[in-house]
This record gives sequence, structure tokens and C-alpha cells, in this order.
Amino acid sequence: MSFVSSALRVATPRRLPTPWRSPRPYSTTMGPTTEKSVPYQKTLKEESNGSTGPSRPPPASAEVVVIGGGSLGCQTTYHLAKMGITSVVLLERDRLTAGTTWHTAGLLWQLRPSDVEVELLAHTRDVVSRELPAETGLHTGWVQNGGLFIASNKQRLDEYKRLMSLGKVYGVESHVLTPAQTKELYPLMNVDDLYGTLYVPKDGTMDPAGTCSTLARAAAARGATIIENCPVTGIQVRTDDFGVKRVHAVETAHGTIQTPCVVNCAGVWARALGRLAGVHVPLVAMHHAYVVTERIEGIQNMPNVRDHDASVYLRLQGDALSVGGYESNPIFWEEVSEKFAFSLFDLDWDVFMQHIQGAINRVPVLERTGIKSTVCGPESFTADHKPLMGEAPEVRGFFLGCGFNSAGMMLGGGCGKELAHWIIHGRPEKDMYGYDIRQGCAGTQWGTWERFHSSLTDNNRWIRERSHESYAKNYSVVFPHDEPLAGRNMRKDPLHQQELLQQGCVFQERHGWERPGWFSPAGAAPVLDYDYYGAYSQEQHRDYTYNHLLADEYTFDFPPHHDIIKNECLTCRNALALFDMSYFGKFYLVGPEATKAANWLFSADVSKAPGSTVYTCMLNKRGGVESDLTVSRISPGDPGSPLAPAFQGDGYYLAIGGAVAQHNWSHITTVLQDMKLQCELIDCSEELGMMSLQGPLSRTVLQELLDTDLSNDSFPFSTHKLVKAAGCMMRAMRLSFVGELGWELHVPRADCVRVYQAVMEAGARHGITNAGYRAIDSLSIEKGYRHWHADLRPDDTPLEAGLAFTCKLKSSIPFLGREAVEAQKTAGIFRRLVCFTTDEKVPMFGLEAIWRDGEVVGHIRRADFGFAIDKTIAYGYIRDPAGGPVSLDFVRSGSYELERMGVRYPAQAHTKSPFDPDNKRVKGIY
Repeated sequence: MSFVSSALRVATPRRLPTPWRSPRPYSTTMGPTTEKSVPYQKTLKEESNGSTGPSRPPPASAEVVVIGGGSLGCQTTYHLAKMGITSVVLLERDRLTAGTTWHTAGLLWQLRPSDVEVELLAHTRDVVSRELPAETGLHTGWVQNGGLFIASNKQRLDEYKRLMSLGKVYGVESHVLTPAQTKELYPLMNVDDLYGTLYVPKDGTMDPAGTCSTLARAAAARGATIIENCPVTGIQVRTDDFGVKRVHAVETAHGTIQTPCVVNCAGVWARALGRLAGVHVPLVAMHHAYVVTERIEGIQNMPNVRDHDASVYLRLQGDALSVGGYESNPIFWEEVSEKFAFSLFDLDWDVFMQHIQGAINRVPVLERTGIKSTVCGPESFTADHKPLMGEAPEVRGFFLGCGFNSAGMMLGGGCGKELAHWIIHGRPEKDMYGYDIRQGCAGTQWGTWERFHSSLTDNNRWIRERSHESYAKNYSVVFPHDEPLAGRNMRKDPLHQQELLQQGCVFQERHGWERPGWFSPAGAAPVLDYDYYGAYSQEQHRDYTYNHLLADEYTFDFPPHHDIIKNECLTCRNALALFDMSYFGKFYLVGPEATKAANWLFSADVSKAPGSTVYTCMLNKRGGVESDLTVSRISPGDPGSPLAPAFQGDGYYLAIGGAVAQHNWSHITTVLQDMKLQCELIDCSEELGMMSLQGPLSRTVLQELLDTDLSNDSFPFSTHKLVKAAGCMMRAMRLSFVGELGWELHVPRADCVRVYQAVMEAGARHGITNAGYRAIDSLSIEKGYRHWHADLRPDDTPLEAGLAFTCKLKSSIPFLGREAVEAQKTAGIFRRLVCFTTDEKVPMFGLEAIWRDGEVVGHIRRADFGFAIDKTIAYGYIRDPAGGPVSLDFVRSGSYELERMGVRYPAQAHTKSPFDPDNKRVKGIY
């Protein structure tokens, strides 16, 4: 037996300060334990009969083949069977759970800084604690011992208070405790350095073997086929008559199964499985460890503990604890072995010892407690610490359910259900955009940066860097304006280096692009190569200006750069500002059946004359908003021209926010493939830059430069023209995303710098300023313009979001989602997006609870400060607690409060934008 304190000293022979120094002499004969075993009474390894053949012969065909018998594979199979797909086969190369699931800690925490994840976790908890026992009569191993989050500083406690407010929306019981209350709940805990804790009584732990075996039994009872000891050797992919690659069959050593659908739930081995089908699976394998203590008197029935600031968790294990966490220097598993079943690595104490320090500080009795065994196994991690789910863009019918970042047990039930629905109906029920392999992400667990572009999914350096940073920052506070330091400068627009960086631009990363966030008057703040935070003997950057600027904004108060962003916003409102929006997605939809495709894809009527521009949505079958974008009718141009390609038939130019461009591309491509339409989607995002000049003086400045009349009569709102400025051809669009008179200039890449310089020179005498996306966020919410994946998501409809005007319901033209929208219009709207303002100037960022007449009716999706109206502005969907429709009268009749960190602030509800409600400014009326 070894002791926690001796393990610490072996790893770090230097003298340690109190409270970690043991008063007991160190014995060299008492080194760290070499015992490797999981702390569970039962694993499925013991149930093996020693057979090398499959547990049953593979069938000749199946509707769905799930590969991988861990948490996700079992949950997905169970939910597919429960939804009526009985011809589903689960293939496991060894025994169920043999890869990574068997050794997982099995923790379930109900509160996360994401409304969707709270819902996913709630379903997992329901499956293991209620659904499976009721269905099978078996106990899954669920233990409800509660969860305790530790706050050692004000910012951390503020984060927990935000979680508590969100939990009220979903009925998750939680309590913020003082240090004294925490000590009463957990007598063995050191509370001397605490600000407080968040206690969630109904959190708990799951047993991997018990859960997965019960899932398999329940799935089999519904007709699913579970086959163990049946490794997959190949995936057959065929190309159809339209050039689309589709899954055809799964090859095993014991036979081939014809199937149109494969689900990759292979965990650490998912990348290798993807290669069999020509699919990139951007994840890495790492060692992930915990140690199991000997018996601790008084620990029984204590809640599980997460001490985020110490990067350590303490899981109750009967009368002992499992201690683990996330270190800054995790070990990558470079050569993933196919033979690694029910296996563990030797624990590297030099890496693990940082968790021991934190654990002893939090529960001092651990210093005198023996370590019974170590558990160090492989886990898969992704570049944004989010799972990889959905249909792969390379091959139709090849779905992913992998890369769960050591959270496969607790997210498994919710994600398994959504994945099953995705497979059957073509999309999930919930908003799974942030997990979708095809998309960018609107927010990670620890920040607001974006998911990966298709060009990065096989870039090993980028995947490794980002996965490391996501792992190392897993327990970091989730601040609203954080940005990654890893994997940067992958996609840069023409203005990046030559103009914006030198003018103090503080860049954000979205979908690989560097886009302007805001402009620092202190000068350049370049993003440097990733230094791994000094891990792996890398020299850490010193005096790293960009990192310092990020750190300054690690707050839930107004950030220190608030007044700089205010200046950008008010200059736009009162004079003019230039926004570099070059990261936007820019697609052409052209061909003989382009209008047929456009009529079906877009909710608004876009089949107008060339020169028109229409703001529209794209919907799914359920009427949910898959996108909002502008669509411009164009005439044919010259071959190879980025401004107007040559084409036969009709043509449309699509401009889409860059962070969601790939989502739009995937959605449109899927529809075109399914409808077999004769048209082409062309991506010119890299070939065109985009500058937006906005403000009351924009016409004055641009009229000096453009060779066309910019008057209202000659160039009305929502139109576009090919024009010339500074000797360069470009497409000018009279549009605004900030609610001002303005134009977008879509410029060939080679001409961007020249045009930018001409605009800035002409605007200098009118007070022009550069402005970034932090200003756009503020200006757009002030005007009431929607942000896709904040105010609008695939589970929101245009009627709920106040965008009925984007739907051509008065025409007879069919469009995707029309039937669902019409049905909702007839039945009534039972949730509605509402704008709120507060008189008290308090920062809000989203997830705040909405109270109406003393009841919680929803939560805030997006919030910012509006500088022109000098108020906090927030948007969120509300429901009627009585279950009735949410009419405008219902909105107006309530008394509202917004709960921020446990404190309620009186709020006013608005049925129109509080800024320029008559929409005069975009028309040039000031």
C-alpha cells in the first residue's frame, strides 16, 4: 500500500509548503502503488467465456449498424430500438465497455453552462435512474449522492450562481452554500480558502458495466442484435449516379452486413474506423487517470466534489474516494493499439501529482490515506471539448457518436437519443449544432470560439494543439469573451496583416478565421504560435499582449474594454464605422434548376429580378430555423470571376455569417443531393473580401468613391449593383446588420487592401473608425436583429422568433418547412422570443432566468449592452406556465424580472426593438 502523501513526495522530492507536507518521515520502501484496477465490484471482462468467435453470427443486412459497445454505442442502440428500428446491429470487437467505458469514473453533474447540455444530462439521469430499472427490473448502479462544486474565488462563485439561475429554468435543485454550510455538509473538507460552493443534491454516479449491460438487454428485448467479439475490418462505400458517396456495407472477420447506415461509436478508435470509410474524425487519444484510496472513515454518503480551481474531482466510491482531474501536460497516446481491451496504462506520477496536491488541500485526511489502486486508461478528446456527432460530410449514411472527452457516460443518454432521432428523421430533436461534425460551434464549455472548418479536420498539428488546450482548460471558468490561443492564424483575410493588426485589432477566432473583435488603442496585439502554456518543456511566451488583453476580460462584470467598444458603437451611430466582415461565407447557387432549389430552400420569395437582395431563413422539416442569410439574384458573369460566375439558367449569391457558413453549405448540399436537382453550389468565401460601411455619413463617403448614384431612388435598401471604386470592380449591397444607413462592399481578394485604404482615406475627415464584432454584437441586439444560433436555432421557428415576414405564406410556392409553419400558425405560438431591457446597468451574457409574475418562464439566449439607449438588452424565449399560447397580449401583460447570479432585476418587455422601432435609419431617415 502507498500513501497519497508519499506518492506526492516521490513525484516531487523538493520540500513542499503546508498544507501538503506530511509530518511523517518518508520511507523509501513505500513507493507509489503499482496496482492497476478499476474500483467496480463487477466488470464485463469477468463474464467473458474465452471464446474468440462472435457471440452470434452477423446478419446479412441491417437498417443501422452501430460500431462500438461503450456508453454511446449502447445508448444509441437502445434508443434506436425504442424508436422502432428493430433491424439494428451493435458490433463490439471485444466485450461491451472493453475500450474506455469500463474504467470511467461515471460522474453525472446536472448543471453545465449550456441549456442544451442541461437537457441532455437530464435525459441520461432519467434513463439510468428511472427508465431502465422500470423497463428491465434491473439496477443500473445509479447512486444519487449529490454533487458539490468548490469556489475558491469570486469569479468561480459567480459562475456557479449563473448555473444556479439556469437550473431554476429546468427544475434542477441547487443551493449556493457558505463555507460554514459546506463544512456542515462535508465535515472532512477544508473550507478555510473557500468563497462558497454550489450543492446539487440529485447529482450522482453511474456504474459503467451495470448501465451498459442493462441498456444492451433492454435493446435486445426490443429486437436489436448485440454481437460481441466481432471486429470490423472494412466499410464499403459506393458512389451513386449523382457522384454522392454513400455507405453500402460493413465488413467483419465473420461476414459482411449490408446497410445504408453506420454509426461510429468507437471512442479512441473512431479515427481509425473513420479512415476505413474515407471520413476524417478530428480527435486525439490521451491518458486520463484517477487513483482509488483505501477506506476513509466518515466519507460514506458524501457528495461528489469538483474543485475546478485545483483541477481535481473527488468521486465517492463506497467508503473510499476516487481522485482525478485535468492536468496541463496530459500524455498523448501516439500509437493507438487495436488490442487494447480491458487494459490500463501505468500511471505517470510526475504528471498526476498536481491532482494530489489539490486533493489533500481540499480533504486533508487524504494525506494519511492509502492508495489502493491506480486507473489510467485511454480517452478521446476533441479540439473544442465537445463530442463529434451527426452525419459525416464526406459520406452519406456514416454517422459519428464519438469524441466525448471523458463525458460519454453522463452525456450518453441524451446524446444517444438525439443521435437515434438524427438517423431516423434526418435531424435531432434538440439543437445539437455545437456537436455536429459538419458545423462550427457557437460556444464551447469554456468560451465563445468556434468549431472547426472542414480544411482543419485532418490537420494533425491543429487538432493536437486545440485538443490540448481544451483538455487543459476543461475546469477553467467559462467567461463570455474568452478566445483560444491554440491553432490560430489558420485562415486570414487580406486586411489582417497589412492593415488591421497594425491598427490594434484584437482578433477573435471563428471557424478557423481570424476576424476583428475590437480595436485596442495601445497598438498591435498579434496572436503568437501556441506555447502549450509552458508544458512539455515549451518556453512560455512572456509579455504576450494578446493573452494579457484576454485575461483582462476574465470577469462577469463589464469588461475593462467596455468604453472602447462603446466608442466604436457610438461612432457608428453618429458618424460612420468600417467593419471587416471578410470571414463571411459567400456562395453561388447557379444552374438550370437553381430557382427551383431556391424556392424550396429559402422561406422568403427570392425569385425576383437580378439586382434584388432578400433577407430569408432556411428551415428544416419541423419548421426550425437552420439559417438566416441574404440571397441576391444575379446575372451571369465571366468565367472565373469571383464577382459573378458564368452559368446557364439562374443564379443567386448567398452571404452568410462565417462561423455558420459550413453549416449552411452542408444543409444546402444535403437538400440538393436528396432532391437530385441540376444546379451547382460554388464557394467563393476565400476569393472575396467583404467590408461594411455603416452610419449616417456612409453615403457621403461612399458617394465620393463609387461610380454610381447612391440616392434612395437609384440605390434603394435591399438591392445590389456591380460598381467600381478606386479602380476596382466590386458588388455593393445596400444592407445593414447594425440598423444604420450603409453598404456592404464585396471585393475580390486582390483588391481588398486598395479599396480599404481608399474608404478610410475618404472617411478620415468625417470621423470614420474601425469597428469589430464586439460592436456588431451590441449594435445588432440594440436594433433587434437576430443572431443565428443565439436568438435563432434549429429548434426555433420563424413565428416564435418574430420572423414571420421571412415566410412566403401568402404565396402558393412550397418551401421546406412550410407545412410545419402553417400548422403552428393555426395551432398558436406556445413560446415566443421577447426583448427585455433593465434600467439597472448590470452586465448580462445569456442563461439568465426570466421571471414573469413570480414564475420562471424561460431563460435569456443572448444579452449585451446597448450604448445608444444606455441599457442592458436581453432576448429570450418565454412560455406560459399554464400551457397556453404566448400572444403579444400575454407578453405585454406580465411583470418581469431577469435573474442574474441569484439576484433578480426588474425588466421591461418590448414587442418592438427599443432602438429605432420605425426602422427609419436604414432608409437614411435621420
